[in-house]
Amino acid sequence: MAQEAGAQPVVLRLSEISKSFGALKALDGVSLSLARGEVLALLGENGAGKTTLMNVLFGQYTADRGSVEVMGRALPPGAPRAALAAGVGMVHQHFTLAGNLTVWENIVLGTQSLWRGRIGARAARARIADLAARFHLAVDPEAKVGRLSVGERQRVEILKALYRDARILILDEPTAVLTPQESDALFATLREAVGQGLSVVFISHKLHEVMAIADRVVVLRHGRMVAERAAAETSAPELAALMVGGALPESEIAPRPAGPALLRLSQVSTRPEGRAPGLREVTLSLHAGQITGLAGVSGNGQRALSDLVSGLVAPSLGGFEIGGAPVSRWSPRAAIARGIGRIPEDRHRTGTIADFDLTENAVLETYARDFARHGWLDWRAARAHAEALIRGYDVRCPGPGTRIRLLSGGNMQKLILGRVLETGPRIILANQPVRGLDIGAVTYVHNRLAAARDGGAAVLLISEDLDEVMKLSDVIHVISEGRLSPPFARGAVSVATLGEWMAGAHFAPAAAGKTGGAHHAA
Repeated sequence: MAQEAGAQPVVLRLSEISKSFGALKALDGVSLSLARGEVLALLGENGAGKTTLMNVLFGQYTADRGSVEVMGRALPPGAPRAALAAGVGMVHQHFTLAGNLTVWENIVLGTQSLWRGRIGARAARARIADLAARFHLAVDPEAKVGRLSVGERQRVEILKALYRDARILILDEPTAVLTPQESDALFATLREAVGQGLSVVFISHKLHEVMAIADRVVVLRHGRMVAERAAAETSAPELAALMVGGALPESEIAPRPAGPALLRLSQVSTRPEGRAPGLREVTLSLHAGQITGLAGVSGNGQRALSDLVSGLVAPSLGGFEIGGAPVSRWSPRAAIARGIGRIPEDRHRTGTIADFDLTENAVLETYARDFARHGWLDWRAARAHAEALIRGYDVRCPGPGTRIRLLSGGNMQKLILGRVLETGPRIILANQPVRGLDIGAVTYVHNRLAAARDGGAAVLLISEDLDEVMKLSDVIHVISEGRLSPPFARGAVSVATLGEWMAGAHFAPAAAGKTGGAHHAA
């Protein structure tokens, strides 16, 4: 391979890895290597084989063919403990930390008994402090993890891997829940660690991050390695084309002026749900022919706003109007009747029913209104509707009788998108509409949302991806601990400033004694 001729030794080698699940060939002869002190980016569409390859590396899957070597020694297949013992660590997108334990307890958990006494605890704390100083991972060892910010929790995950003497670190979508400032801090940490000999496999859909941090890029497509590039000798457009097998269409989305307000919230508060904050005196207008983007770090009130708009919760304080008329007796049925279409955050749990087929899922929200005749479901009309969605939204499946759980994430999202848009909604709630999708599916979904906006719909785009918000939105708000920033026109505010708002820097301290959730801080 291109980098193996360099001065640094190879620390990881995957040779001719193949893996099938029934008739599906998930991996087909994939070979790659990783050098000491190198950052290797692993790219590919959904279903390209990235996750399967990492599961083979960790021994969670056994390859049908091929071998894995770490530090020149072959790893036994199907043995996760062997990978960990060989110095391979992984930081998952969704952290695996115990919120009721301290930082140091989370880090040493599984490496020794927590009840070894003061000497063991003192030694563990000292080692953690040394690692934190060496790699600039500032965190209080005595802090409860449940009270840490998302960025601080990610530092704890990295310290966990380093504490276990990880020499190879795999990062899966590491910036998905970080502010821009936290992402910058993570990259600074990675450069420091790589400079000290750590090797990193970096999995991300954000090509600008790949270009900023990687030394080398490997692209998978349909289970095969289709390209390998030095990062300095490629570009984001070339990598995107390699991922999807051709050039993507241009998707420049021009801003638009505001039409009439279709939905208004005036000083609205909602009650907290457990540890999740409710809305705190939120004022927001959604206008026809505009995309209003909502940026924020996960868990800062996005769910409360989404639940409010979709009818799952009602305001505890404040005014709520749709089309100039006050809202009362609010429910999901009422939201649909008022012309609100919902693209939910979790397509698996709240967007579809796994064992229903495509026809049943296509009519889930409107069957009583559009497909019932004298109390009976018109299955012929429902099936014709599903077939039209499959054709019109390029849902790749065997047919409308297919169980939806058998579809890829991208095709499932296309069906949900069609189900919403073909009802002609006046207001569209698009909550994380491209989460986990590859670049081709992302472009498709973005273009469809822009077309709905151009047709006069008011779109509320909720996303933790600041690039997505800035690209699509005509107007941007930031949400932090249930509070909403003033609106910013596209291009009128920098990424750094938005990141400060996301971190809560520009919000006034909350007044004491507020009711209806306005007193609550996450």
